[in-house]
Amino acid sequence: MNDHREPVVQSPAKPSVALALGTGGARGLAHIGAIEAILAAGYRITAVSGSSMGALIGGIHAAGKLDVYRDWVCALQKMDVLKLVDWTLSGSGLIKGERIIGVLRELIGEVAIEELAIPFTAVATDLDREREVWLASGPLFDAIRASIAIPTIFRPHSHGGHRLVDGGLMNPLPLTPLLQSPSEFTIAVNVNGPHEALAVRHPAQLPAEPRSGLRSTVAAFVKRTIGNHEDKHPEPGWVDTLTQSLDLMQENLARFRLAADRPDLVIEIPRNASAVYEFYRASELIELGRERAARALEAWRPGNSH
Repeated sequence: MNDHREPVVQSPAKPSVALALGTGGARGLAHIGAIEAILAAGYRITAVSGSSMGALIGGIHAAGKLDVYRDWVCALQKMDVLKLVDWTLSGSGLIKGERIIGVLRELIGEVAIEELAIPFTAVATDLDREREVWLASGPLFDAIRASIAIPTIFRPHSHGGHRLVDGGLMNPLPLTPLLQSPSEFTIAVNVNGPHEALAVRHPAQLPAEPRSGLRSTVAAFVKRTIGNHEDKHPEPGWVDTLTQSLDLMQENLARFRLAADRPDLVIEIPRNASAVYEFYRASELIELGRERAARALEAWRPGNSH
């Protein structure tokens, strides 16, 4: 008896990509849109490294829960962001950082890096040994907590008897951990790109209605530290000044990293797209990342460096 069944045609494998995600506070939410655009363009992400916010987004993507985080962060309002901040007047940072990590653990679940479906590396800075540290094993959110610890803003994270802080201090766009990846291409998403003429909104403040007690105290503290953006010409607070200084430093460091470990494609997000604390603009920033990534991917010809 003849078998007239058609032969099975195997679909060609999607090209594999190693992805480096840079530091940038709330601008790092653009990484979500960039990842969605890369996947929509037909690529497989087979390795991820990230610093600071790039570590947070990259780690959650590697855990397969990016859609859960995206839906949660897009629902945040201004007061919701403030409620996630556990202020402290003692220690080496204004914010303990445990509240937001606790919320993320509950939202995403406890997971070890070595159990992730995609190889992942979080980059932090070891203050005691004065060097860059790659965290590629152990609890995912311990690694993320270390990588996001902006000096003086977040308390350093203790790991192995050492104080770990923001990976962006030494490697704001961590391409080096991907050098041994077998992926066909390397893509970097740099959210510390050059300034552009964007219609940027001033950071919104707490609601204007009268407050009393603790809420009034916190509101006044936020205004003093971040700056009074209710004025027509806002006066930057010391947090604004610090984060702008870090942005400038990290933009220059990222340029050196890009020159040393040239990826196949760089997706640029201008560093004036948002302030580091504007997480309540999540939907807007995610869409910006999606649009910039889609544009870069459309213009890209694999095999040619940008």
